[in-house]
Amino acid sequence: MPALLIVNPHATATTPLSRDVITHALASQMDLEVVETRYRGHAGTLARKAASEGFQLILTLGGDGTVNEAVNGLLRGAQPGTEPALAPVPGGHANVFTRALGLPADPVDATGRILEALRAGRDRRVGLGCASLDQASLDQASPHQARRDRYFTFNAGLGLDAEVVRVIEGLRAGGRTVTPGLYLRTALRQFYGVTDRRHPALALEREGKSAIGHLFLAIISNTSPWTYLGPRPVNPSPGAGFDTGLDIFALRRMRTVGTLSALRQMFAQRSEPPGGRDVVSLHDQPSFTLRADRPVALQVDGEYVGEHESVTFRAVPRALRVIA
Repeated sequence: MPALLIVNPHATATTPLSRDVITHALASQMDLEVVETRYRGHAGTLARKAASEGFQLILTLGGDGTVNEAVNGLLRGAQPGTEPALAPVPGGHANVFTRALGLPADPVDATGRILEALRAGRDRRVGLGCASLDQASLDQASPHQARRDRYFTFNAGLGLDAEVVRVIEGLRAGGRTVTPGLYLRTALRQFYGVTDRRHPALALEREGKSAIGHLFLAIISNTSPWTYLGPRPVNPSPGAGFDTGLDIFALRRMRTVGTLSALRQMFAQRSEPPGGRDVVSLHDQPSFTLRADRPVALQVDGEYVGEHESVTFRAVPRALRVIA
């Protein structure tokens, strides 16, 4: 089987030794080509080229950002119905997608599970989310952002969570090590000192439904949980899954007490989404649009993709074949 392994050499959860072990294990079972990424967006370019050249399997060794780039690349590079399968090996900080697929957290153990699935001919189809960006935002986007449609595997967000992602990416570029504590401190600083908690910018529009306005943030989930704070899952939409539409969690107010109450419920092990008079929670939505009266930060799969005034989200059933 011709396969491409896309390696992020800066992935936080791997070492050169573990990457060598994983590479040798995979090469023993397939005709493997290995390429390391050199810049942001490179994984997407590599996956698109591999898909157009007929590779049957694309593996990633990196975090959720590497996976997201590879997914977008392979879906754009292949002819419909001929997309290669994706096998993601966890190598990043959170690894939300691989955890949602049920893969072990250890990258070597996950590689063993993937090889076992390949030998057994075991794969599955999962649904994706797709964010269609407004043209005005695209005109100001950097080259790696300038795609009208951006697929995501587990979540997207407009507002505070994307602002935190933007700050973290800047700190990481400056050499800071990403930890759960850094995320928490950054979120608190952003909440109390930077984000606008007085003037809600977002409105949620759905076909045939009345618009829901005066929203401060929106988290769109394709599976659950939304993310992890270290080992602890953070879950605003427990009912979200790869086999349903998209789920939405939004806040009408961002006062301290109400926001803390919603966060407490997200950390709880419960099957119901957070409740409260300021919470908007919707399950299994096929499509919807979030409009803003000012540019609002957007993230997809934990990657910052600029500020936007209108984003249309839709569920794409059975879009991706995965080996896990």
